[in-house]
Amino acid sequence: MPAADAEPGMSGGGTAAVAAPALPSQPPGERALSVLWSFAKCLGALLPVYLAGYFGFSISVVLFALMIYMGWKHSRLEKVARLKFAMFLLENEKAIAAEKAPRSRRDLPPWVNFPDVEKVEWLNKILQQAWPFIGQYLEKLLVESIAPAIRASSIHLQTLSFTKVNIGDKALKVVGVKAHTEHDKRQVMLDLYLSYAGDVEINVEIKKYFCKAGVKGVQLHGKLRVILEPLIGDIPLVGAITMFFIRRPKLDINWTGLTNLLDIPGLHVISDTMIMDAIASYLVLPNRLTVPLVADLHIAQLRSPLPRGVVRIHLLEAEDLTAKDTVIKGLIDGKSDPYAVLRVGTQIFTSHHVDSNLNPQWREMYEVIVHEVPGQELEVEVFDKDPDQDDFLGRVKVDLDIVKKARVVDDWFNLKDVSSGSVHLRLEWLSLLSSADRLSEVIQKNQNLTTKMAEPPSAAILAIYLDRAHALPMRKGNKDPSPMAQVSIQDATKESKTCYGTNSPVWEDAFTFFIQDPCKQGIDIQVKDDDRALSLGSLSIPLNRLLETPELTMDQWFQLENSGSASRIYVKIVLRILWLNDDATPTTPSPRPLAPGSGMGQGVIPSELNPMGPGGLAKPPPTRPQHTTPNPEFATEGVLRIQLVEGQNLIAKDNFMGGMVKGKSDPYVKIRVTGITFRSRTIKENLNPIWNELYEVILTQLPGQEIQFELFDKDLDQDDFLGRFKLNLRDIISAQFIDTLYTLNDVKSGRVHLVLEWLPTVADLPRLEQILQYQSQQSYHNKVVPSAAVLFVYVERAHGLPLKKSGKEPKVGAEIVLKGVSHRTKICERSTSPRWDEAFHFLVRDPRDESLTVKLSHSWGQALGSFKLPLREVLFEPGLVLDRWLNLDAALPESQILLRATLKVLDTQLAVCQRPPGEAGNDGGGEEAVPRWVPSHLDLRQRSGFSVNDSANSAGQVKLTTGYSIEESRLFITIHSCRALAACSKDGADPYVSFILLPDKKATTKRRTATKKRDLNPEFNERFDFDFSLEESTQRRLDLSVKNSVSFMSRERELIGKLQLDLDQIDLKTGITQWYDLVAEAN
Repeated sequence: MPAADAEPGMSGGGTAAVAAPALPSQPPGERALSVLWSFAKCLGALLPVYLAGYFGFSISVVLFALMIYMGWKHSRLEKVARLKFAMFLLENEKAIAAEKAPRSRRDLPPWVNFPDVEKVEWLNKILQQAWPFIGQYLEKLLVESIAPAIRASSIHLQTLSFTKVNIGDKALKVVGVKAHTEHDKRQVMLDLYLSYAGDVEINVEIKKYFCKAGVKGVQLHGKLRVILEPLIGDIPLVGAITMFFIRRPKLDINWTGLTNLLDIPGLHVISDTMIMDAIASYLVLPNRLTVPLVADLHIAQLRSPLPRGVVRIHLLEAEDLTAKDTVIKGLIDGKSDPYAVLRVGTQIFTSHHVDSNLNPQWREMYEVIVHEVPGQELEVEVFDKDPDQDDFLGRVKVDLDIVKKARVVDDWFNLKDVSSGSVHLRLEWLSLLSSADRLSEVIQKNQNLTTKMAEPPSAAILAIYLDRAHALPMRKGNKDPSPMAQVSIQDATKESKTCYGTNSPVWEDAFTFFIQDPCKQGIDIQVKDDDRALSLGSLSIPLNRLLETPELTMDQWFQLENSGSASRIYVKIVLRILWLNDDATPTTPSPRPLAPGSGMGQGVIPSELNPMGPGGLAKPPPTRPQHTTPNPEFATEGVLRIQLVEGQNLIAKDNFMGGMVKGKSDPYVKIRVTGITFRSRTIKENLNPIWNELYEVILTQLPGQEIQFELFDKDLDQDDFLGRFKLNLRDIISAQFIDTLYTLNDVKSGRVHLVLEWLPTVADLPRLEQILQYQSQQSYHNKVVPSAAVLFVYVERAHGLPLKKSGKEPKVGAEIVLKGVSHRTKICERSTSPRWDEAFHFLVRDPRDESLTVKLSHSWGQALGSFKLPLREVLFEPGLVLDRWLNLDAALPESQILLRATLKVLDTQLAVCQRPPGEAGNDGGGEEAVPRWVPSHLDLRQRSGFSVNDSANSAGQVKLTTGYSIEESRLFITIHSCRALAACSKDGADPYVSFILLPDKKATTKRRTATKKRDLNPEFNERFDFDFSLEESTQRRLDLSVKNSVSFMSRERELIGKLQLDLDQIDLKTGITQWYDLVAEAN
């Protein structure tokens, strides 16, 4: 027996001495078997050569097979070597990091390369301790759950079994953790740097085909992002955990058994790519794995959130690339045929190649969706196009968080891993707007861009969340279908996953599309069976419908066309306009930082010109923005002016002798609107008080806002209630001006006279003089001077602020003050260049005499600077808008603040214009007061001295909204209120509304509202829905009656008034809200 069979650890002579007597101890049968096995291996090696000669094959076949074998063997040895080296690195991490000899940065752990990455040895110890038990769980999962599922999936796999499951002794290692907590206070974001080089061994056998396969050794390295959100105030404090790889992790698998064939050169690349594609479909952006930790959590927004933004990439040119197509083995330099490959996550683009050019110009544009910043990077690789294998010309990576902060990056980037070369990129960060106000401006800008791309730039992105469908039609034989959905926008089509064996599938898939013009494009959704032949329904939605919805969002059920009557699909559709906050033209390149021949050599950009650090930016520090970039909703508010005139016929609460002697009341009014409360003065002992007080409030035109008025009797102990009523802000905005008496609810009698005016804001300086003249003529008991304008202030950022007295950077807050009214911004983190991006507004009595003051301080303590802005300076600015950097007083010479001050005039329609002399006048007299606008719809019907009824037949009015909802396929009728109803007794009436939709023989459409006690101006606000088609709705006639609720024996009149309305006379699609006259019973 050769010495090689001896036990290890013995020296040469000892080995021979021990080995010699061991020969007789080996059984003769085993010795014979080993000799036969050696002979069989030699015969197996020579058998292919013999068969090739026997069948007359060419010797090239034998050589080709030998090459494949050698390649496979080489690939196997490389994989084993990489696995052993990775295990060695993980086991000796500290020793390698502490070595004095310089090593490759790729071999060092992240906590060495990046100071903000922390070690978590305690976590690795926990993983190492729990690794055997994790292995037991995985073995149980594979054998008891996964194997039966695989056997049931195909008849060919019914004999599959896992013969060995061993995850080994090498545990998964977390080599570093980086926490991000500065971006969103409602979440915790962790980046886990994972490294696994394990001796895992898993063997699979299919007995039916005598097939064995397996894995012995796996490497996996990548950065896993873990997001803990939302943070909640209850155990477990976190609502859900979301996990994903920002970039594809590196994977290396050592195959055994039949899968050894996957290590053949060429096949191993394909197999690894397929496995990575499978992992990426679940765990690489934009795909996420979300695990909810609490019940009733809507995880759709966590699993498929809206993108952070869009980056428009302009690949402009390159310079001084390496020559790869050399002549005479490199003796004569040639050229290269360069092209570029751009990657952001799973989004990959390839440019066209330029023949024989080391300074190519591409001038191409690409758009990529950015899901996570910080984290995602743009990687650009340049290659030389060759017939066989393309040569590498360099790469560069750019952190997209830099692009988000700078908005526009136009720069040259040095190519890495090559001796020379740089590439010129222009990167633009496009924000996502939830309003369509700037859509036409965006489309116009895109039409002016010149690019070599076949398609124009996008104006918007569309995010479609395909949730589920319900009651889809069955297949032939009443079998459940296996539905999948195809979502198409123009020529782009994406498919959902397939839900097998159900007619109510739950997909929960998200898709994103670029939109060039939402006014001309539409969504087409086709629901099909898994064979793509049987259609289960379809849905078409024009995108211009989204432009009319709040927040450009539709989140609802849709009725499927060409499907069952109850077939529906639930889809959430979100449109976002792409807005570039920089006005620079994307096609204008910046100059090359260094001219050729400047002495730097090889096109290297010096580090001192690269303030952005290792990201590759090589230009001087970007200039500060010269103007603010407020939200599109900035300065869109209006002002509501409320004049409380008087009260009439209020009830007496201060009675004497137990109520036998009627007394008076001491009334006052409380007005509540959007969290603001106004209180009038108290009028002593008066049931018909005259207040004549004015109140003003700045409001945003949001739906559903109400103004509440409550009257009380002032008493020493508890104030008595005198009545209340509510007004809808939308009705006031629609009417612009209302002057009327309102009946108090919940009391026997009482009315309040109000003058309400909605004041839109305009940038009209000549109009300001007229309004100031009108305001000076008004007087009110509460001594309020009416406002003439509104000042909108947007505080964006400051620069060059002084340090604290201790030498540390300050935490800066800004206080904005105007005539006793002050607002404060948030306090920024320590910085001498804080950014707030906050907006405020103030009512201005006279812009000529008032000034705006801004004070900056450290945490509202140490002063850091201030300035005072007289508003008369804004009056001289174009459009009454001041937008620039302003120097700070009591600070450093370079200390400045960037803000926008917008002054808008309150255009009251009661102001009068003075006609210039000699204009349109025949009398030649002096100035004549001409009303600027005469309100044609002043509601004076309830004022004293005006008749309530227009004719003898009128019994009051009823306010209705009648319309048809296309999305819900329903007719709806809303009974809002009645006014000026005819009294049925001395106490008035107890009105309610009942109606029916004719023809209706069985009275199935008969409805009625609630009854309002003793109220001739009742408010109902009740909505009634009917499941009619649009065609059927137009064939109906509304028969409505306003009735008085009376007892059976009462002699009071029951019917107050009637209304009959043909619905085919109304545009039901748009919906109509209108007052209708009621006809008395006599007619």
